[in-house]
Amino acid sequence: MTPADHPAIPPAKVGVLLVNLGTPDAPDAAAVRRYLAEFLSDPRVVEIPRLVWKPILHGIILRTRPAKSAHAYHQVWREDGSPLAAITREQAAALQGAFGPDVVIDYAMRYGRPALGERLRALKDGGCERILVAPLYPQYCAATTATANDVAFAELARMRWQPALRTLPPYFDDPAYIAALATSVEASLAALDFAPQAVLASFHGMPERTLQLGDPYHCHCQKTARLLGEALGRELTVTFQSRFGRAKWLEPATDTVLAGLPAKGITRIAIVAPGFSADCLETLEELAIRGRDAFIAAGGTHFAYLPCLNASDAGIAMLRKILWRELAGWADAP
Repeated sequence: MTPADHPAIPPAKVGVLLVNLGTPDAPDAAAVRRYLAEFLSDPRVVEIPRLVWKPILHGIILRTRPAKSAHAYHQVWREDGSPLAAITREQAAALQGAFGPDVVIDYAMRYGRPALGERLRALKDGGCERILVAPLYPQYCAATTATANDVAFAELARMRWQPALRTLPPYFDDPAYIAALATSVEASLAALDFAPQAVLASFHGMPERTLQLGDPYHCHCQKTARLLGEALGRELTVTFQSRFGRAKWLEPATDTVLAGLPAKGITRIAIVAPGFSADCLETLEELAIRGRDAFIAAGGTHFAYLPCLNASDAGIAMLRKILWRELAGWADAP
């Protein structure tokens, strides 16, 4: 029998924490500066010695980049906030109850709010003795998947009573993911009023040295594109976006390819971003706005950005399937 003065212990539950990259709290320079300071201070993201990188970050980048990035965020900001946070919140809401009444779904950002460590602890305080941390990055990258897991493990290190923890593996070649992508892309292409001559699959770029150091990200991206192309019955052109700094990055670069296609007679294109689980600044502003402008300026006539899976029926069904697989043994089949 529990003593009368024993601390309250909530009923045991299972938690699922959806994790995405992060976002500033507002589309203004001050909020963007705070966000970039956290993001670009992560040694998983910028693998340059701290003594070299810190003066560059604080002396140059955080003085010049926030205003420019704030303008970009302002162009895509929604009434309910940052697209990335809003869509991840929608995904969590759509999954609530999908695995039974004793499985709690929450979401967090690796950088910014809601903070990953805080939401992990909130799940534990709410009675979740088993937690699945689910970084929503289909392709594994140390700068995305690993750093999210790092924060989760670091939070556990501060706990006296730790929950059991599982992490979602990359799902770049999972049949459920490829099928959901194919369904989404086919529906988006069917809704266009033109027939694209080419379809680009743009993935977030990484420095080329990450591939040489053993990061599987480049290979995961290539396999996703190959499998998606096979499912669609057409070859996709793989490109990499969001270059930053002077280091050599994975190629070909999305902006360079977009600017060069019209000269080759390809004036009608569609572009999809299979590496993003939710639309965000990099898809809505970099691709759908700046990418379109660059393509049209180079002589293109028709451009379409195809949305991410987001909280679509196909996207949520896919998440239910892959998350349920990782919850096996922890929760009863719904």
